[in-house]
Amino acid sequence: MNQSFYKRIGWGMLLLLSMALIATLPRQNASVARAAAPAQSGIVCTTDASPNPTFTLTAKTGYIGIPDGNTIFMWSYALGNDDFQHPGPVLCVNQGDTVTIILHNALPQSTSIVFPGQENVQANGVLAQPQFDGTGTLTSLTNTAAATNGSITYSFVATQPGTYLYESGTEQAKQVQMGLFGALIVRPAGHTDWVYNRADTQFNPSTEFMVLLSEIDPLLHQAVERNLNYNMNNYRARYWLINGRGFPDTIAPNGAAWLPSQPYGALAHIHPYNPATNPIPAVVRYLNVGTEDFPFHPHGNHSRVIGRDGQPWEGPSSENLAQEKFSIPVGPGQTWDATFSWYDAENWDASGHPIPVEVPRDQNLTFGPYYGSPYLGTLDSRPVGTDAQNQCGEYYHIAHNHNLTQIAGWGVTMIGQATYTRIDPPLPNSCP
Repeated sequence: MNQSFYKRIGWGMLLLLSMALIATLPRQNASVARAAAPAQSGIVCTTDASPNPTFTLTAKTGYIGIPDGNTIFMWSYALGNDDFQHPGPVLCVNQGDTVTIILHNALPQSTSIVFPGQENVQANGVLAQPQFDGTGTLTSLTNTAAATNGSITYSFVATQPGTYLYESGTEQAKQVQMGLFGALIVRPAGHTDWVYNRADTQFNPSTEFMVLLSEIDPLLHQAVERNLNYNMNNYRARYWLINGRGFPDTIAPNGAAWLPSQPYGALAHIHPYNPATNPIPAVVRYLNVGTEDFPFHPHGNHSRVIGRDGQPWEGPSSENLAQEKFSIPVGPGQTWDATFSWYDAENWDASGHPIPVEVPRDQNLTFGPYYGSPYLGTLDSRPVGTDAQNQCGEYYHIAHNHNLTQIAGWGVTMIGQATYTRIDPPLPNSCP
């Protein structure tokens, strides 16, 4: 059955089905690096043994699905000999590691990888250099792997903790937009639950999330698939994605069975702040490989920005300059790191602390699929004929690009850069 059929039978049914199926999904199989068995939400790291991790990436072609039923031809980096995936694997290393990345190229033109923020990158054992043709025209920002089965090996020492991109350095306007990019996370030495070498950047490792923002001009992708020329002056994005997915696929679990080439979800799944049982904040790592600013806004909380582009926000004497922001204006090529907690400020309880106004009767309400009740941890009965995805009275807040044209896609509303934050009741609870 094709994707459009799945869309027709109802996204909600598939979300519930995925929760039963996800435990049976196969792990990635690579000779050196490995990807963690995916939790339903949060970052899925691909790792290798420190202090000399080695990753093998293969630039290849494949397809992804868009929630309007369209299928897009893509390029991306797969892990070793694994199947195509988009975006590329999330590479997680430690500060001080000597990182080796072997690039195999299965594409019909030369390609490469650059590592913004990393110093003294080596290519086949010598310092990586820009490449020029016989006329002196720049052809690549770094050494390349030849078309059709060429290979090259890059290496560098990961000296600075933070969040980084890796992406094609060859004909970037085309190749990055075709999908040749991924995330690189460098963790502080000895403190894998800190973002930077500062105790005040500590986060809860079970609530570490990624928002990798990208865009697609489907006419470019169609031209590349058909081996036709495309004038990049005509480039115009029509789809906008988070972690390689459009809404509502963004809130599907990691490794969802009906998204075989799009393994990374973007649902932030947390519990309320509690000074005794849940005092450590979550972290979101924002990255932008698009061509313009993406002002991303999570409803229901202000984010505390702690760093950008692999650098902590601190003063000359290491004073903490982190600040709360209503939205995160992630510019092209930028990465931002932000922590957040969700506070049950009202502490509504159906008996002990009710809402101080009369709740309208059911016939005067519209029930969305994720509605549970006004009270965290309580499920109301629902009118006959309404669908429900709420499982245990949890709350949902939308998080989306504040440029509202980019939460749509080619004229279809709500298939772009949007996701949710799910807040479960405090532990212990009855949630699945």
